[in-house]
Amino acid sequence: MRPWQYRLAAALAALLAAMLALGAVGHRSPAPLRFVRGGRFKVALFADLHYGENAWTDWGPAQDDRSDRVMATVLDAEKPDLVVYLGDLVTANNVPIPNATLYWDRAFSPARSRGVPWATVFGNHDDMAFEWPMEWFSPDGVPPVHCPPSVSGCSFRGTPRVDLMTAETDRDGGEERLSRSSVGPKELWPGVSNYVLQVLSREKEQDPALLMYFLDSGGGSYPEVISDAQVRWFQSQSHFLNPDGRIPELVFWHIPSTAYAKVAPKAKSKIRRPCVGSLNMEHVAPQQAEWGMMDSLAKRPSVKAIFVGHNHGLDWCCPYDKLWLCFARHTGHGGYGGWPKGSRIVEMSENPFSVESWIRMENGTTHSHIVLARFS
Repeated sequence: MRPWQYRLAAALAALLAAMLALGAVGHRSPAPLRFVRGGRFKVALFADLHYGENAWTDWGPAQDDRSDRVMATVLDAEKPDLVVYLGDLVTANNVPIPNATLYWDRAFSPARSRGVPWATVFGNHDDMAFEWPMEWFSPDGVPPVHCPPSVSGCSFRGTPRVDLMTAETDRDGGEERLSRSSVGPKELWPGVSNYVLQVLSREKEQDPALLMYFLDSGGGSYPEVISDAQVRWFQSQSHFLNPDGRIPELVFWHIPSTAYAKVAPKAKSKIRRPCVGSLNMEHVAPQQAEWGMMDSLAKRPSVKAIFVGHNHGLDWCCPYDKLWLCFARHTGHGGYGGWPKGSRIVEMSENPFSVESWIRMENGTTHSHIVLARFS
């Protein structure tokens, strides 16, 4: 490809992204993401917050308050350029209200109050059907027909994925919007959070220097899979935006693929190199099926790493072919597991390009530093 063809492809890609953003939210596009501060770009991953659990008790709201503080600690210490909410922002199966967007919106408050843009993918709990708490059953073990009088505004309808994402982008719309999420192409529904974000170069202002792909790995209202349609969508997008693979790429979704189970250290054993991490307390709980996404990613040398959540008791990175498979760190005090909370940080350097990562804990410490990619 000649230099003018690279520039033309970059310009067309930027125009397409702007048109998609305009059509999706009805507002002008926000300022582009860009490498800054010495050619660096930093991302904080917030995984498995699980807001809204047992709101009718004392401990439910208290753990949500603690999740707020974890994110505040990470944001103030790391000052990222982007936050990725890596699924399971809410525990919808434990939220008996007609509009879970109240909890969905709360998850963004720490980033919003600090002016940090964010992107979101869905997890398996975000639109899961409501499950009756055992304490609501009758003495004979029969679930009630109506909510208990002590639970005000109760409803079991749940909030669909599209409604959650639309509420997010509507609230934070406009030229200065902080949400960079998208409902994604309708042909991929019920998978919603499928979209691409570009990070532009600091040196060549109109050229993308990093591509980040976000995918809906299902669960909740439909099976836990990345579909063949999503694989074709990724192939189409990556071919259009990065035909020669010269732009580094990162990928984010919630539920690990079956490839994670293949490279995983033995559960509850010490994590040994080449894997790096500190938490290995359970088996990988992968998607229900593998329909070609990992094959497609492994064939692209430009893809450097995949980041997932879902397993609260894992925080390792392990190599798979020529890319890295990484878990985030359980960020929220909601959900299972009493392990200390934190956030995986991912920092890219533009020239020469590199990807480094570490875990920032709620007590302010860091650990598990690793280099995921480095070009000389």
